[in-house]
Amino acid sequence: MITLADLRQAQARLKNVAVHTPLLRYWGPEASGGEFYLKAESLQPIGSFKLRGAYNKIASLTAAERARGVITYSSGNHAQGVAYAARALGARAVIVMPASAPRIKIDATVALGAEIVPVGNGSEERRDKALELAEAHGYVVIPPYDDLQIIAGQGTAGLEILEDLPGVELVLVPIGGGGLSSGVAAAIKLSGSRARVVGVEPALANDAQQSLRQGRVVRIPAEAASGTVADGLRTQSIGARNFEHLAEFLDGVVTVGEDEIRRAMRRLLLGARLMAEPSGAVPMAAWLFHRAELGASAKTVAILSGGNADPKQVAEVLEES
Repeated sequence: MITLADLRQAQARLKNVAVHTPLLRYWGPEASGGEFYLKAESLQPIGSFKLRGAYNKIASLTAAERARGVITYSSGNHAQGVAYAARALGARAVIVMPASAPRIKIDATVALGAEIVPVGNGSEERRDKALELAEAHGYVVIPPYDDLQIIAGQGTAGLEILEDLPGVELVLVPIGGGGLSSGVAAAIKLSGSRARVVGVEPALANDAQQSLRQGRVVRIPAEAASGTVADGLRTQSIGARNFEHLAEFLDGVVTVGEDEIRRAMRRLLLGARLMAEPSGAVPMAAWLFHRAELGASAKTVAILSGGNADPKQVAEVLEES
């Protein structure tokens, strides 16, 4: 388990690297009965929170380890985080990505100097290929979420929320593999805050909800997870370390539907003037359509985890009534 000292160390490493993203007050007609803020991680240099964990992990490696090169497996945002951090720290980066990943994410990762290895859609297939290449070439594996340095890096977003809004009562965070949710939940609770932290995931990929209900890591089929529009949350299971943190620090999980995710993207675009990819819009969807499940809160923060949306998808969402 990570400690508050681990979180502070990560925060020190990320100074002048990751952006301390702002809390933006949402003034739409739905914002009644309390203050609602969006933490716009879409404003990070790579367009998502993933820079935090990737940089913290690679910066923690020895010079000899970085010289071997790093490898990861990702549907897009972690790929960009690793590519960005590796370039900044002088390491070669190899990324195993699903061939179906949004073109905008593939192109951005290549532009950052990484080598792409395409595979199928299953998250376990990506992981297995990365481990195979690491064994063959000596690369250091940078896991997307099941790693203490990754968790601590992502958790710095939670420290920032407490700095900017000490009286926050509810934090909504998306759950994919569990890196951001476990880090933020740990940061909030280890800092002594009484705020509730609720994870949000697509109903089609509710592996975290099932895992916490059953008290063990539950794996769902790739076919089920790949059905959600939220490509960044298509993991088949949360990580073992992430499960441990979520079981300890998370207050609950809410799931949202596919239409709700798309409607939340549209509200963010038109009501908040913020670009959100589907995964980043999931907490907004929970706040818009599942308020009763979340409970009362005078001050709520939803983490908009990324803004790397496919332009064609955005156009389709805007055209929908």
